[in-house]
Amino acid sequence: MQGGPAVILVNPQLGQNIGMVARAMLNCGLTELRLVAPRDGWPNPDAEASAAGATLVLEEAKVFPTTGEAVADLQRVYATTARARGMTKVVETPRAAIGGMRAVSAKGQSVGVLFGPERAGLKNDDIALADTILEVPLNPGFSSLNLAQAVLLVGYEWFQAADETPASELVLNSTRPATKGELINFFQRLEKALEDSGFLYPPEKTPIMVRNIRNMFQRADLTEQEVNTLHGIISALWEKRR
Repeated sequence: MQGGPAVILVNPQLGQNIGMVARAMLNCGLTELRLVAPRDGWPNPDAEASAAGATLVLEEAKVFPTTGEAVADLQRVYATTARARGMTKVVETPRAAIGGMRAVSAKGQSVGVLFGPERAGLKNDDIALADTILEVPLNPGFSSLNLAQAVLLVGYEWFQAADETPASELVLNSTRPATKGELINFFQRLEKALEDSGFLYPPEKTPIMVRNIRNMFQRADLTEQEVNTLHGIISALWEKRR
């Protein structure tokens, strides 16, 4: 998977952090990494060691002497910061901003996200080059993120916006959902066993008790294998009573 906004690291300090950023990027399908005047030069062997296999991101990384040159070919630029900067700019959360990013990308325009150095973040002159500020809503008493975490949060929102993985699903493996016929057969057998045991008493409450029992099992989304297991339990209990 390729595409998405360019990740632009301004004056990154440690090679290990650049490598962890590359790993976070590839987790989210982002591959375009731009480095602005990395402190320890480039390439940096420490970056590859911490990239955990995301070497293609590092191999394609581009280096620029200034932030202005790094964003010169982009049509839309976002800047990440956790501090108020006293500028008149739109401020969005990453989740809110992704729709705009994807709309711009869909038109064939280029998008980039600026991330500042580990110790101090972006300078105001860097932020002035951006169209929009990104702020991640976190604990106001402690909102500090390391570089890779910040990239991962933005990248995750980008990836999730197009991901079609269901939020929840029942993994059936080698079985299948039970049919209504199988459930009804189980209900009838269970109810006969309960009636013989004297559980369904008094008689005037039997219909309500039966409905409650059936609803309880209906909510369980039983599989064929589970219904067969329940039949086995009933058989074992019957055998024990004989």
